[in-house]
Amino acid sequence: MGSGAGDRGRAERRLVLFPFLLSLFCPALSEPIRYRIPEEMPEGSVVGNLAEDLGLSVRELPARKLRVSSEKPYFTVSAERGELLVSSRLDREQICGKKPVCALEFEVVAENPLNFYHVNVEIEDINDHTPKFMQKSFELQISESTKTEARFILGSAHDADIGTNSLQNYQLSTNDHFLLVNKEKFDGSKYPELVLKMPLDREEQKSYHLTLTALDSGDPPLSSTAQIQVLVTDANDNPPVFSQEVYRVGLPENVFPGTTVLRVMATDQDEGVNAEITFFFTEAGQITQFDLNSTTGVITTRSMLDFEEVKEYSIILEARDGGGMIAQCTVEIEVLDVNDNIPEVIFQSISDVIMEDTGLGTHIALLKISDKDSGQNGEVTCKLEGDLPFKLLTSSRNTYKLVTDGVLDREQTPEYNVTITVTDRGKPPLSSSTTITLHVTDVNDNAPVFQQSAYLVHVPENNPPGASIGQVSASDPDLGPNGHVSYSIVASDLEPRALSSYVSVSAQSGVVFAQRAFDHEQLRAFELTLQARDQGSPALSANVSLRVLVGDRNDNAPRVLYPALGLDGSALFDTVPRAAQPGYLVTKVVAVDSDSGHNAWLSYHVLQASEPGLFSLGLRSGEVRTARALGDRDAARQRLLVAVRDGGQPSLSATVTLHLVFADSPQEILPDLSDRPAPSDPQAELQFYLVVALALISVLFLLAVILAVALRLRRSSSPSTWGCFQPGLCNKTGPVVPPIYSEGTLPYSYNLCVAQAGKAEFNFLKCNEQLNLEQDILCGDSSGAVFPLCNSSESTSHQVSLL
Repeated sequence: MGSGAGDRGRAERRLVLFPFLLSLFCPALSEPIRYRIPEEMPEGSVVGNLAEDLGLSVRELPARKLRVSSEKPYFTVSAERGELLVSSRLDREQICGKKPVCALEFEVVAENPLNFYHVNVEIEDINDHTPKFMQKSFELQISESTKTEARFILGSAHDADIGTNSLQNYQLSTNDHFLLVNKEKFDGSKYPELVLKMPLDREEQKSYHLTLTALDSGDPPLSSTAQIQVLVTDANDNPPVFSQEVYRVGLPENVFPGTTVLRVMATDQDEGVNAEITFFFTEAGQITQFDLNSTTGVITTRSMLDFEEVKEYSIILEARDGGGMIAQCTVEIEVLDVNDNIPEVIFQSISDVIMEDTGLGTHIALLKISDKDSGQNGEVTCKLEGDLPFKLLTSSRNTYKLVTDGVLDREQTPEYNVTITVTDRGKPPLSSSTTITLHVTDVNDNAPVFQQSAYLVHVPENNPPGASIGQVSASDPDLGPNGHVSYSIVASDLEPRALSSYVSVSAQSGVVFAQRAFDHEQLRAFELTLQARDQGSPALSANVSLRVLVGDRNDNAPRVLYPALGLDGSALFDTVPRAAQPGYLVTKVVAVDSDSGHNAWLSYHVLQASEPGLFSLGLRSGEVRTARALGDRDAARQRLLVAVRDGGQPSLSATVTLHLVFADSPQEILPDLSDRPAPSDPQAELQFYLVVALALISVLFLLAVILAVALRLRRSSSPSTWGCFQPGLCNKTGPVVPPIYSEGTLPYSYNLCVAQAGKAEFNFLKCNEQLNLEQDILCGDSSGAVFPLCNSSESTSHQVSLL
């Protein structure tokens, strides 16, 4: 073992280059990159410069992210240099067993773009295992009557190595009676046979001690020994004899424990105890899968077999009679493969991001299928289930690429459940399915779409400024900023400078607001071009037209155009022949209304006429016609008050006065015109009304001042001061002023007391008597004084009646 380890340390790595280098532009190498290394290399040992062999530069390594995709991580890739390194122990015997060629196949995955490369690392065997006997000593009983050239199978040794490092031959220690023959089994393994070359004589020598050596051909060779003790027994003339020297049988791997494999037969020509045969496994400790009935020689299965683990068994049986004589045979059991392993799908790489604008043939995933069965049972077909925009491409043996095969649209299908089914060709076939979910990433590939191809909005005039007049709405099926829509006004048939003073649009909601009150008479309609734009990069947009119709309201009264007033403001006269017959067209009232529709539908009505029934007025035409002939009692001058109403709700109207004169000539009209009073001057009338109003205000102010002073004096004077105001001092008999209630003024009478000379106090006292209508307001003195005193030396009280 020590020498083997030293040889392993001195082993050099050898790189086997494939016949030609494939182009750098090839997305995946069809031929694998091959390396050959010895087993048991230390961890971190360099297998080869993988990046160089793939044609990748060191600067590309960070972006390409080389990594090993394998079920068992025996290797790794250096991120700095791109070298393939050993990452765990490589024991060829543990990995491959007795296979003549031990190769580890795996894939190396590179990203940006997604490529994969096949790598084959062959592990060479080193002589690190010594041949070992299962038993250190063997005991062999041979009758002294055994004839020469008799053969006896000995226990074999086992060597885990292969090739020249495996067990090659056996050697026997030097002796006179026995020699050794190397035999080979069906599976290629060697076992020793002991051959008797000289007769034995128990009386001369009862036993023989021999040394059996097993050797391999490694460099240096390794060996082990076992001791053989041969016991010479008394004569037993006939040894057991098997019916076959080698028994071969095929056994399906799915048989249940206890199933009979075969029965070995042996006979002995002796009689009695010497003819009783017992069967044994020579290496019973190593036989764990089978049982042997020592009496009948029937071999049965002890546990389940597995073709994938052990494909064949070579067993040595021994038949021993009662006298101790033995015979040996070999049983070769071939395990037949049964389709008992379901094929599997192993994903080695899956793209994290799949853009919906991904082109055809883009690599999505790298997968590998495996089936532990062999032959047809291990041949696997792989297919996609359903109608999907993907397909599988065969890369190499049992390796597939999942690529795009159609257009991806996230708005229609945001994710795909991809089911891959693998089926082998066994009978019956076995299959399995694996499902992966692929999420499609959004790109800005959809422009906003308005809900309507064009918008029409009706807005009544005189709307309040800032009111909402309509809304446009657009949708974008993209996600995030790609689907966030904002609105703006990009064109209009209004003046660009005046556009902002008419309307505006909310960028978020698309609501259109009026910035001013519209007037139907000035602006009946206008058109806007609105744009919806998403926030993608680059941004996509769509336009739509919005036509605004300003509806009419009845906000304009009719305006009379005819008859019109003269330059001096007087109404013109229309003449009517005295002999006019009924239906004669006298004149026509002409009016217009700035509104439209029903609001401008005018009707004409007579409000007042000097002679009702003399004239008729057309309801819609405004034509004034005579309804009857002029009578003798009818005045020559007629006056019509005509109202013009519109059809609005509420209705607005205007009036006009028609002056009609019945005359046959203009000379008859002139006297009537001279009799008309001269028109009054409006300015003079206004001045008159102002003077009257000012006089009334002055009088009221003066009365208020007098009343306030009188009340003040009354509160501040003593009662004696008012002694002159006694009832009866001014009680002249005679008629008093009668109350006149019909004038709307209530009569009141007061006693007026005037103080003596030099005193300015006065007051009004209540008088019980009412004055006569003809009586003076104060005491009736004929002297004509305004306030005559009743007595010159005393205060005098007069009775006053104020209406």
